[in-house]
Amino acid sequence: MNSSLPQPRPGAREQIKRAARNLFAERGIDGVTVREIVEASGQKNHGSLSYYFGTKEALVRELVADGAGLINLRRHAMLDQLEGSQAGFGIREVVEVLVYPSIHLTDEQGEEDHGYVRFITLLSMSHRRLFMEALEEGLNSGYLRCLEHLRRLMPEIPAAERNQRFIFINVYLNGVISAREAALAEHTRAQRSWASEYTTRHFIHTLTAILEAPPSL
Repeated sequence: MNSSLPQPRPGAREQIKRAARNLFAERGIDGVTVREIVEASGQKNHGSLSYYFGTKEALVRELVADGAGLINLRRHAMLDQLEGSQAGFGIREVVEVLVYPSIHLTDEQGEEDHGYVRFITLLSMSHRRLFMEALEEGLNSGYLRCLEHLRRLMPEIPAAERNQRFIFINVYLNGVISAREAALAEHTRAQRSWASEYTTRHFIHTLTAILEAPPSL
């Protein structure tokens, strides 16, 4: 495909979603008004968000489902490949399934998105019920499948301690990927480091270390 060809301009619905996701990633859903979303999307009709989505909450739910659905598909594909391998796999390979599908996300126009994980991280802290409701219909089934493998691969860790580690790595996972997204979106001096594969591998190494640490005394 000739990349020099002009790309089609996204429709109003996609522009609203992109603008909302970026604003929510920076300020959370309570810090952004419908009017700000519409203006940031370049729409002249202030009723356009209501026309396409009904309410801001409905828009939030759709944004959660969009990104979660993509990450979920990627995780299942990687797990299918691991499970079909003759070589077997360990904790590190499962951690890779947790990390890689959550980076290099693309928006409605196929451009890399630097706001989704920041958006859901803020949402899960401020509106936990809304976030969990938006994940219904199995949109986190790939994540749960990863946890099942980790339980099998961590038999020496007591169940209560193992579950705590799952909480720790989830917070760490979202926090570090959020920092990565912010650096890439803002074009900070740290952008090159965050964008490197070495940094991603180091991140995976530290996540793996948390899970592989011996039981606490």
